[in-house]
Amino acid sequence: MIALLLPLLALSSPWWEDYDVRDRFLCGDQGVLVVERNDAQASLISGGSRFTLFRVASNQPGVRYGSELMELTLWGDSLTLEQGRRKLQCTRTDQA
Repeated sequence: MIALLLPLLALSSPWWEDYDVRDRFLCGDQGVLVVERNDAQASLISGGSRFTLFRVASNQPGVRYGSELMELTLWGDSLTLEQGRRKLQCTRTDQA
């Protein structure tokens, strides 16, 4: 699933995207990913890849970001990443 099996590299988003928050998540045996976000969009960083997701309005709990390929939901210290029928659960670790 989206290069989560690769080790996390020291990759970050360009400064002009102005992300307010940077969190690190542990996704079991799938590895670690970083989410940088602001009110409008998020950047999901895993391995050598970065995916940009945009805020999705929803009545469901949590904060949601999505693209044509995947949806990311943040709720407390939990992150859920859905890609088609695949669902990955991750837990926030120390601040990235």
